[in-house]
Amino acid sequence: MRKLVFATALAIGSLTIGTAATPIIFHDGIMEDIFLQDYTEVAASDLPTPIVNALATDYEGAMLNKAYIDDENNYKLEITSQDGASTVLYADVEGNWLEM
Repeated sequence: MRKLVFATALAIGSLTIGTAATPIIFHDGIMEDIFLQDYTEVAASDLPTPIVNALATDYEGAMLNKAYIDDENNYKLEITSQDGASTVLYADVEGNWLEM
């Protein structure tokens, strides 16, 4: 009986140690695609006109801090709104906002 209790405790302990060393990974498919995309920084003057217009219309008064482009011609915009909150937006080349 004593060996059975010890073996059970050892088995439970080894499972806890094994899972604690492995980071928890949430997989929903969407976030994996975002993190795997490589973005290259671009100048604000290089943004397509539809994106500039969408930013001015939908985020009036926001200041563009940085802009990036990926290999699929999608843009990542880091902005600061009028109230000082920082936000990251994603848009396609036509100025449509993308849900990321």
